[in-house]
Amino acid sequence: MRLGTIPPRIGGVKVYDKNVSRDEIIMDMDIFYAGDCDISFTLAGVSGGIKDFQIHGMVRVVMKPLITTMPLVGGLQIYFLNNPTLDFNLVGMADLLDMPGLSDMLRRIIVEQVAAMMVLPNKLPIILSDAVPAQVLKFPEPQGVLRVHVVEAKNLMKKDISVLGKGKSDPYAIITLGAENFRTQTIDNTVDPKWDYWCEFCVETARGQLFSAFIFDKDKTGKDEPLGRATVEVLGVTRKGQTDTWVSLEDATTGMVHLRMTWLQLSSSLADLKDAIAETQMLRVTSMSTSILMVYVDSAKNLPKVLRKGVYTAPDPMFQISLAKTVKTSVIQYRTDNPVYEQGFTFLVHDPETDTLHVKFTDQKTSTELGKLTYNLSTLLDKENLELQDQPLQIKNAGPDSKLIVSMRLRILKYLGGSTNDDDLSLFSHEVMTSSPTLSRTESIKKEEPVPTTTSEEGSPEPKPSEPPEPVEDVMVIGEPPPRVESSPPLLHRRQMSTTSNLSSGEASLGKIQLTLRHSIQRQRLIVIVHKIANLPLKDPSNIPDPYVKLYLLPERSKESKRKTETVRDNCNPTYDETFDYVMSQGELSSRQLEITVLTQKTWKSPVMGQVIINLADLDLSKAVTAWFDLQPEATKEKDA
Repeated sequence: MRLGTIPPRIGGVKVYDKNVSRDEIIMDMDIFYAGDCDISFTLAGVSGGIKDFQIHGMVRVVMKPLITTMPLVGGLQIYFLNNPTLDFNLVGMADLLDMPGLSDMLRRIIVEQVAAMMVLPNKLPIILSDAVPAQVLKFPEPQGVLRVHVVEAKNLMKKDISVLGKGKSDPYAIITLGAENFRTQTIDNTVDPKWDYWCEFCVETARGQLFSAFIFDKDKTGKDEPLGRATVEVLGVTRKGQTDTWVSLEDATTGMVHLRMTWLQLSSSLADLKDAIAETQMLRVTSMSTSILMVYVDSAKNLPKVLRKGVYTAPDPMFQISLAKTVKTSVIQYRTDNPVYEQGFTFLVHDPETDTLHVKFTDQKTSTELGKLTYNLSTLLDKENLELQDQPLQIKNAGPDSKLIVSMRLRILKYLGGSTNDDDLSLFSHEVMTSSPTLSRTESIKKEEPVPTTTSEEGSPEPKPSEPPEPVEDVMVIGEPPPRVESSPPLLHRRQMSTTSNLSSGEASLGKIQLTLRHSIQRQRLIVIVHKIANLPLKDPSNIPDPYVKLYLLPERSKESKRKTETVRDNCNPTYDETFDYVMSQGELSSRQLEITVLTQKTWKSPVMGQVIINLADLDLSKAVTAWFDLQPEATKEKDA
């Protein structure tokens, strides 16, 4: 590796003087490097190299702690706030690079390695004074957790053009914050995908970090095509506490993405755990966390020796540390049975009362297991401040004197709202936020008030858990509302709703259907339960109907909104108790109708037995509404059974 003679260029330096501890200095540097370095390597016997290497990004340098002796600074933490822009040319591997996808794969590996080294939450620590413990620089210090709900997108660009001139896309989203990224599922043949995808990011520092959502069109035969990207400043979310916004896509001619983000702060009070567990249970998303665990592995003592070529020698020990499905690997220490690691790890914890931390030591050269350790996080709940400091833990299957020196810190995730001290706060990096046609941004911010949510799961006997307030923002309703379906007004005024069946056949003598409807603000879903049907008309005793229920959302009545119950054979009073849901924001309820159609499967065309169209704006769906609805004659002709 030859680094060349051209040094990096610093485009600008910013030193922070607010919200900075007295014993540290924080500065950001805009780094450009387009040097003449020459890197050579050998891969599977084939020689290659990297030339024309370029990198550009914002580097943060934290100098801490400040000390009274030279060099006046105890150590450095150096890291990129966001993934830097990398470019380089691969040389000497012309034959291999002609293979489809290989060049992209090599580039991706290099970018991932840079991210794993020094893109947040990964840091490059440098100790400058022996008087400063390594733990000061290497112990993880997250500021909080960003919970993200990628709800949906609309009006995306059409990349798959058909013969008839119409087009669709197969969109998916890659969500990134620093070195961490998640990917939604792919929704085929649509420009209005509903992902309903949840994820969480551990945020080391909110200041300067950008959350990005990259939208792609999945191409089964070639390279996936970009559909645009949305960028949000994390600092803006932390100040607001919670956001629910439609963000216009950059690098795209059309398209918006619906993002809901919540900033969760860290609490050392065990009393907050109950509320955190209740909130995740209410969301009904199994991947959500209630707490965060920081682990600092200092060293291991007296690991067993390994047999190599008939001789017992010191191992090359490494370990894997895991919690639930998250597995992380340490660096390798060579030829020692007393390895010093000085590494920090961070884990999101679903339930500290039941989760367990696992550590497994192996010899890197022979893959021999050297020992393992299991630690129940419930033990940490009994410690003062939920912390464990430089504790020697026994390593099993490694000998009586084998110990792991470890420090742990557990923090509970807690929603505390946001602060609005900064009037000039710009949440979006390029002013991509759009507003309601009837409200200016300034007016809506002045009117922003927390609104307590009152949703609760149907049939839950427990008391309703406290929920974080939902800020009312102008961005919750974007653009023109969809038009009302033309056929619904004459039908809606005839719809009868009652809370009891009274065993009648309804106003039109077509029977009644019992439904429960509720909207969950936290989950951004409309929940519909089809309970039963009563008193369907029986015209021919020898031909008893086989009823089933079909649901559509109006006005578009698309195939994506179609839901269907099972068929109950030979029954005029069928019971279903089936639950369906739709991804839907609270703002959409005022412009949506729900079409419920009862059909019989006696013939190939499934004739309609009755129908009801419910205007969702007429119901208070903040709590569950259970009622009987009179079936009416069909208002629109069914296009597909």
